[in-house]
Amino acid sequence: MDYDPRSEKHGLKHDPTTCLVVPRPIGWITSLNPTGIVNLAPYSFFNLVSSRPPFLIFSSSGRKHSQRNAELSGEFVFNLATFDLRTEMNITGSDHGEHVSEAELAGLEMVPSKVVKAPRVKRSPITLECYYNKTVEMVSRDGTQNKSSLVLGEVVRVHIEDSVIVDGMIDMARIRPLSRLGYMDFSAIDSVFEMKRVPAQT
Repeated sequence: MDYDPRSEKHGLKHDPTTCLVVPRPIGWITSLNPTGIVNLAPYSFFNLVSSRPPFLIFSSSGRKHSQRNAELSGEFVFNLATFDLRTEMNITGSDHGEHVSEAELAGLEMVPSKVVKAPRVKRSPITLECYYNKTVEMVSRDGTQNKSSLVLGEVVRVHIEDSVIVDGMIDMARIRPLSRLGYMDFSAIDSVFEMKRVPAQT
């Protein structure tokens, strides 16, 4: 099958769009609202987009709490979601009210960050403190304003739990990171293999 997602119907039982690029890492984002309430929400439209210096992005359909809080406060935190934290991550993914702390609702202990005011999920093995950089509005080729926008952040502090470092490298098998597969499907990274890069031809 093939179709134009802008103007044609796919004809399937469910929209396959979120299944087309998988697996997608989950950006579990902590932010503070203007009254100091901790917001914690997962975003599967998320990724690290550079390494030196590190920048990351997250996006949602509509301007949700994390985006607004990041824009107003100028900061946010990424917490790595793992298989052991899957239930808590799922609780925080519902569309809770503005004055509800998802971290508190999920029973998660939070710890202070070192640079930003937004706290970190204590049980997350990797957390990244970020300064909000900018929001990029997504506009279609015909000029139509998309409901989504990209929130870009600069990583200013990295936290890695010592227990997941083996021989000077992060052991993904110990972490078992979660990823999104579309629909209501998720996956945990349990199988890890190495491939050496092929030498460049000149």
